[in-house]
Amino acid sequence: MSAVQGASLSSGRVHTGEWRAVALSVGYFFCVLTAYYVIRPVRDQLSAAVGSTQLPWFYAAVFIATLALTPVFSWLVSRYPRRVVVPLVYGFFIACLIGFVPLFADNGPLSPRVLGTVFFLWISIFNLFVVSVFWSFMTDIWNEGQARRLFPIIAVGGTVGSLVGPALTRALVGVIGVAPLLVVSATLLGVALVFVILLGRWSRVHGSRRFETAHEDAIGGGMWDGLKQIFANPFMRSMAILLLLGDWIGTVNYGLVVDYSKATFTDAVSRTRFAADLDLLTNILALSMQVLITPWLLSRRGAAAVIGVWSVTTVCFLTLAAVVADAHVPLTQVFPLYGQLVAALPQGVSALIGPLPAVAVALVVSRGLAYGMVGPARESLFASAARTLRYKGKNAVDTAAWRFGDVMVATAMVSLRSVGVGVGGLAAISAAVAAGAGVVGWNIARWVQRGGAQVPDGGARGQRTRV
Repeated sequence: MSAVQGASLSSGRVHTGEWRAVALSVGYFFCVLTAYYVIRPVRDQLSAAVGSTQLPWFYAAVFIATLALTPVFSWLVSRYPRRVVVPLVYGFFIACLIGFVPLFADNGPLSPRVLGTVFFLWISIFNLFVVSVFWSFMTDIWNEGQARRLFPIIAVGGTVGSLVGPALTRALVGVIGVAPLLVVSATLLGVALVFVILLGRWSRVHGSRRFETAHEDAIGGGMWDGLKQIFANPFMRSMAILLLLGDWIGTVNYGLVVDYSKATFTDAVSRTRFAADLDLLTNILALSMQVLITPWLLSRRGAAAVIGVWSVTTVCFLTLAAVVADAHVPLTQVFPLYGQLVAALPQGVSALIGPLPAVAVALVVSRGLAYGMVGPARESLFASAARTLRYKGKNAVDTAAWRFGDVMVATAMVSLRSVGVGVGGLAAISAAVAAGAGVVGWNIARWVQRGGAQVPDGGARGQRTRV
């Protein structure tokens, strides 16, 4: 690492000449995440209506659709430049949102169950692609040193959006109904598209990668490159493993909370409000991490330390859930000290957290730290990789590999519960997985810091470097 880059990392702040692009990046991510979180509670209340036993079928459908779309995205970036591909992806999802509006009418052509299933499938794909494309774009205009300094700041925009989104849903759904929320989401994506265009212009003139050969050109290669890189490239393979371990934690926690919601709330409005409350708490925690902890820790200690702190904290809360082993008892009733800490929080936050059982608290903590700490750290690692990995391999990991993990984890969870493994046992397994994820993430981050990810397209040509 050069002396200049080392100074950049130690400062941990936005430098002269970066402010405009950072502001545009924050606004871009804010719009993307707000657009998603405006309509996400609709999907979550559908899950709660049917219970966790149906999640493997939902996730299987999402995986098949994602597996079909991933080569299409790889084909696009192989043949068209960034300035065409990114707007095309967002334009496609805007058109889909507008197309859903008449389907949500009272006398729409689809039954509520069919519409709900289709919408669950679509929004799961929507989330993966719009966020993956955002971070691929970010790693394409910022170098590794800038990523470590700036990604926690840029991530704040997304976290604020993830707070505004469910707040908008809570305020508007009873007034305007579901269909107009889709128009709100489409409008936000349209604004994000404006930010994409402005960032592209800035990057061509001021970006750190503007001197790289053909940094905006079509990448070339084949449509299956992204999926191949997961198996052939050691860096992409390790990142996929890290994601799958994190996916176990998130999917099991989600399934337990889905069952709690189904057993506790009897109508769609209550389930939707409960899902929005969890999103709000999760994203308040994520924002706190992004403002107070992650920028300092990532810029000074690197991604390994950030992932390590996430792992230890997640293990602790999952262990609490395993000890309580009752999905319906509020955690404040079991641990008086925890109750005192919750009571010391602002009244509105305390009122939301107080009644939550251990499984819901574990979900909030693991998700909040994943968004606020692991997300920026993980994305900063991709900034060191070759461009074909940043777009093709990363997209394949973030979409196809992730949804494959959803299917496998949800199926395993249903199987474990069928043989008598309860909430405590599932939480204990997740705690062990969180510990393993910490070890894997630590090793990947240290390997990247030694220059291990700076390979053209990796193991496809005999690369035997190990993480």
